[in-house]
Amino acid sequence: MFIAQHAGGGKAEQIFLRGFDIDHGTDIAITTDGMPVNMVSHAHGQGYADLHYLIPETVDLVHFGKGPYHTHYGNLATAGYVGFQSLNMLEDNMVSMEVGQFNTFRGLGMINLVNKSDQAHTQNAYVAGEYFSSDGYFESPQQFKRISLFGKYSGSLNKTNYLTGSISAFTSHWDASGQIPLRAIESGEIGFFGAIDDTEGGLTSRSNANLQLSTTINSNSFLKNQLFYSKYDFELYSNFTFFLEDSINGDQIRQKENRNLFGYNGSYQRENILGHIRVQTEIGMQFRMDLSDDNELSHTSNKTIIIERLALGDIREANAGMYVNETFRFSDRVSINAGLRYDHFRFAYKDQLTNNRFQAVSDQVISPKLNTYVQVTDDLQVFGNIGYGFHSNDSRVVVTQQGAQTLPRALGVDVGTLWKPSDRLILTGTLWHLDLDQEFVYVGDAAVVEPSGRTRRMGLEFSGRWQILDWLYADLDFNFTKAVSRDQPESMNHIPLAPALSSIGGLTIQTNNHWKGSLRYRFLGDRPANEDNSVTAEGYTVIDALVSYRLHAFEFGINIDNLFDVRWREAQFDTESRLKDEVYPVSEIHFTAGTPFNLRARVAYHF
Repeated sequence: MFIAQHAGGGKAEQIFLRGFDIDHGTDIAITTDGMPVNMVSHAHGQGYADLHYLIPETVDLVHFGKGPYHTHYGNLATAGYVGFQSLNMLEDNMVSMEVGQFNTFRGLGMINLVNKSDQAHTQNAYVAGEYFSSDGYFESPQQFKRISLFGKYSGSLNKTNYLTGSISAFTSHWDASGQIPLRAIESGEIGFFGAIDDTEGGLTSRSNANLQLSTTINSNSFLKNQLFYSKYDFELYSNFTFFLEDSINGDQIRQKENRNLFGYNGSYQRENILGHIRVQTEIGMQFRMDLSDDNELSHTSNKTIIIERLALGDIREANAGMYVNETFRFSDRVSINAGLRYDHFRFAYKDQLTNNRFQAVSDQVISPKLNTYVQVTDDLQVFGNIGYGFHSNDSRVVVTQQGAQTLPRALGVDVGTLWKPSDRLILTGTLWHLDLDQEFVYVGDAAVVEPSGRTRRMGLEFSGRWQILDWLYADLDFNFTKAVSRDQPESMNHIPLAPALSSIGGLTIQTNNHWKGSLRYRFLGDRPANEDNSVTAEGYTVIDALVSYRLHAFEFGINIDNLFDVRWREAQFDTESRLKDEVYPVSEIHFTAGTPFNLRARVAYHF
């Protein structure tokens, strides 16, 4: 999995995984400390997942899985899921400063407030704050600024109850150069880092509150309860077609929404012994409510003038889910995990431009899952997974289509092996298959509903982890995918922008004398940009490097993006557009230029 950016540093990234161009999160479920990141029925796109509020240094663990095989994750978890877990305590206090090219600056502080542990109680609390600013590498400065704050408390209330609570706040604003047409560069009208409309950009903010209580009932039983709340605001200005629709004012649009999101996660876990079989049971309940007001798409000019409101409405979307998960360990070598998940949805939309009253549709879906693991030898494991998942459609689609294809399902199958031929080498290989049902897609950029037929993706994955020396590590991940539309003739069955070949990997150094470093690449092959593959989105290979040294309380580091300064197209689309001096529109590749060579230096003080 890796990402691409195409509208300034404040917009959620495009995500690539398993032959999916997931856009901003339609087919991957993302959480932080159990709280959902994805925004359903978002003003810009379904499942929009903006992780910029997350301060990287506060992350302790990352849980992830591919495919729709995990009962804990329901909506959007078709290609996979990612769950970030924050630190409960800091090893030490730290302040750092980073400066770099393009007027880039980052300041970070992480301070322990409470750090007490004894036989009776454990109490920890810390705060973290980040400020980031950059003009970016485009000819028009981005003037990007981001502020993130995070605070967390964790502690034992008594011998059986453990409480964690966190609050966070984040805000950012930026200007953007947007996507540019290939013909404008080839004609010399603009440079590779230029713009047709540099008045794009946006602002967004999110505040979170998260409370979790873990209760030990006895040595075999555990109970977890979680409440969360988010206040989210979003405003984005884009211009994808320039002067195609409005030859005088241009085609700039504004997408905007104000959202309140709250929910609950609860689970009960118990482990039993039935004869010689160890059985682990988990029963869970989840609830999520999204209240999105003034969800808007408007035709604007220069960010200040509203020419026409194309869509404006309020959304109420509720999702209640239940699951049961059973793991049977027949021996140290054979285990089976079986799960069943039920989700109920209620979609409601009030169109402020027409009837100004809520219309509602309800639907439900059941998702069975089965995972098998066999340890053939001490060094070789084989596994097989099969399961159903789904992603919900946008509430505006559901109401418009009167409930048709509300919850398109996904059926996945994985068969693979994990082999450890030596103590320092791990190899995995997987054959996988994923079918997606017919769905209706709400295009937030145009406020229209587009049907998309059934799709099929089949792939081969390989990964390797090798400790070459005590201080030198190598890793490699490779994916090949064949992605097709099942209801189209062979000449028209390509899925636009679906990656066929992708790979990441690199070398990592970590010595005992405080040196750390890495040299990493990411590769994305050429891919079809339209259904008949007559337009190609050009692939790229980019290499990044970093090195750091710890000297007592001080740490010094250098990061380099795009070490060899290659020209590459980070995000690409086959778009029909018209420039101001053109008589007729042209459909061709439009793209955002990827970062050139970019050096940043960092110093940190630990205390």
